[in-house]
Amino acid sequence: MTCYAVGHLRNVEIGKEIVAYLEAIDATLAPFEGQFIIHSGQKHMLEGAFAGDLIVIAFPDLARARAWYASSAYQDILPLRTKNTEGDVFLIEGVDSDHRATDILSS
Repeated sequence: MTCYAVGHLRNVEIGKEIVAYLEAIDATLAPFEGQFIIHSGQKHMLEGAFAGDLIVIAFPDLARARAWYASSAYQDILPLRTKNTEGDVFLIEGVDSDHRATDILSS
């Protein structure tokens, strides 16, 4: 099942370290079949307020998402981001194509 790495980043300080991180991250994703599906972008707010940037990276499954995050290639560049941003990052599995909202009631 598809797994997503989700980042809600705030107070991003664009400088040489963030640029180096952005230049390197794609190569860390490739071995794990990760691909960006949301990378900031213009928000069209419908309700509430959302400060910061949303980043979502899709992986074929949880195992590959975890392996990417733990990989030495990613761990080597991670401090470039964490020293220059605030935020929350987590992995979350998607749902099957036949999922219905009420399915969570039986969990």
